[in-house]
Amino acid sequence: MTQVKFNNRPANRVFNNVFDELFNQFPATWKDSSLHNPPVNIHETQDAYHVELSAPGLAKEDFQIKVEEGLLTIGYEKKEETKEEGYKTVRREFATRSFKRSFTVDENIDVDNIQAKYEQGVLKLHLPKKEQPKASVKQINIQ
Repeated sequence: MTQVKFNNRPANRVFNNVFDELFNQFPATWKDSSLHNPPVNIHETQDAYHVELSAPGLAKEDFQIKVEEGLLTIGYEKKEETKEEGYKTVRREFATRSFKRSFTVDENIDVDNIQAKYEQGVLKLHLPKKEQPKASVKQINIQ
């Protein structure tokens, strides 16, 4: 059986550069589309929903979270980097893009008590459910 190995030979670098250049030539609308939205996990417990948005390396100050007309919107606005004199970037592979994700919030969510925290690269939202009125049983006497 023949085994094929890839190593850092110049041919591989040229091959990788061709793909880098090819994919960097796609229109900006494709590159900035929803394919770059961060993944989300949503969990439900008896008293709340828990939303986890994977966003490593971002600053919590740059997030915007709002609820408007039954829509929970989580956004991140990328800040422009300042350029330093005498400091030239030769290659940039870290990419941070602005994004916006929206989720429908139903009437059972207590929007006034939504909480958010950002820890270890995960934005966590706690959406408490409203207390449902308990059905009371009333005995009716027959006259």
